[in-house]
Amino acid sequence: MSGLIVKLIVCPIAVYIASWIFPNVDFGYWYQPIILGVVLAFVGYFMERAMLREETNWLSVGMDFIASTLIVYFGAMLFADTAVTFFGAILTGALLAVTEIFQHNWLLSHDRIEKEETVRE
Repeated sequence: MSGLIVKLIVCPIAVYIASWIFPNVDFGYWYQPIILGVVLAFVGYFMERAMLREETNWLSVGMDFIASTLIVYFGAMLFADTAVTFFGAILTGALLAVTEIFQHNWLLSHDRIEKEETVRE
């Protein structure tokens, strides 16, 4: 649960910062990157629940990058007065992937990821 709380803080801030830094990520209104960041936080949280383990850390970061890029690109199309190019979505996905590296390392090192029980036969 702490992973979701961290994501709900980090993802909207990262998308908002990306809209400041990158000229090809332009949101029309101040709340749009926050909404997109919250969506990214929930998707990322459930992806972590599904696949984040010690041995799949980098695979999980790569999948987060791909999912973030696609969600930013196609999600921005749903907002009015918003212009996000595919390259801008890639840059935003890369920024989010960098934050995911630190989040995953924190979750794994502090054993905060919920692990499923394995069935023994």
